[in-house]
Amino acid sequence: MNLITRLRNFLHWEASPKPEPSILPNFYVNLHAFRLPIIFTVMTMLIGTIGYIVIDDFTIMDAIYQTGITFTTVGFGEIAPISHGGRIFTITLIIAGFAVFSMAVGIMVSELNRGHLRNTLKERSMLYKIARLKKHFVVCYHNDYTIEVTQQLRANHIPFVVVDPRDDMEQIAEKYKYPYYIQEEPHTERSMLMSHLSSAEGLITLSGSIADNIAIIASVRLFEKEHFIPKPYNVISSAETQSDVDKLKKLGADTVVSATKLTAQRITAMAARPDMENLLEEFLYKSDTPLDMEEVYVPKYSWIVLRKLKETHLRQIANVSVVGMTKKDGKFVPMPDGNKLVTSESKLLVIGTQRGINITKGIVQKRQKPEELKYV
Repeated sequence: MNLITRLRNFLHWEASPKPEPSILPNFYVNLHAFRLPIIFTVMTMLIGTIGYIVIDDFTIMDAIYQTGITFTTVGFGEIAPISHGGRIFTITLIIAGFAVFSMAVGIMVSELNRGHLRNTLKERSMLYKIARLKKHFVVCYHNDYTIEVTQQLRANHIPFVVVDPRDDMEQIAEKYKYPYYIQEEPHTERSMLMSHLSSAEGLITLSGSIADNIAIIASVRLFEKEHFIPKPYNVISSAETQSDVDKLKKLGADTVVSATKLTAQRITAMAARPDMENLLEEFLYKSDTPLDMEEVYVPKYSWIVLRKLKETHLRQIANVSVVGMTKKDGKFVPMPDGNKLVTSESKLLVIGTQRGINITKGIVQKRQKPEELKYV
């Protein structure tokens, strides 16, 4: 281990994450058009330098300098007396230099107008930014649902990448304020590498086509196996009919949302209990509410396993309330009483402030009974 590596480890300096080289667009392909002007420029300088050395016995540096000012037509004049043959050679060099310069400018303007170089630089910059994301969501396909979902993700400070193959994706991203986007088919492995799926929290597919959603879900689960992802992705999808909902869940989606069913449920709730619906709207969907609701996973090694809820004293320590419990087999117990036993690998549905929920997570993760219980 060299000194620089030791110093970097000591100071905890880490190199910025970079995208895989295989997914970066080839920058040098766009420079092929500039090869011919560069070759002509070098050849002209070489011929001019040799000419002045041979014709007027210039030194190498004087010949290079005289060729440079002649080739670029800056008009500095002669740095040393030049013979008639040298002047004829200078005129020829000026004409050749003007032709090469005009060709180079024309090629440069043409390439810049095509926009290939600019697009390549923008794409590489975007991929480097995406490679620094962690715990983000990959949102597949742009549509009306995507607009609403990304607004909520942005309001809750959850990073996301939008993936869509359409050609006007840059204009769409600018219009709807997508900070990160990929112009690619979402189900391909290339798009998953470009969106840095390996560090993502999950994936949201919102296509109106059930076939697109099926392809993406299957590709994501295959990506997990091929790249040995330790934690399964949280895959959320949308569907129109109940049969499509069941089909996508069987294929591997964690959550499938049916817009038709949700709309019916919301309308029914608003008709039956309008005040409760408004309360839930304020509580669940607003990011600035002081209260939050979250599921806390109970690992096998947790000290609260096989203890009664009242023995955990979560309300006294973290100021949260347990309003539900999901057992390992998926059975949900609403409003469990204090005598309910906490089982291994269950999930506690807690309500409280975000700080209280974070304290609860820390308490549940402990292997030994926490010191705080001595003072309760």
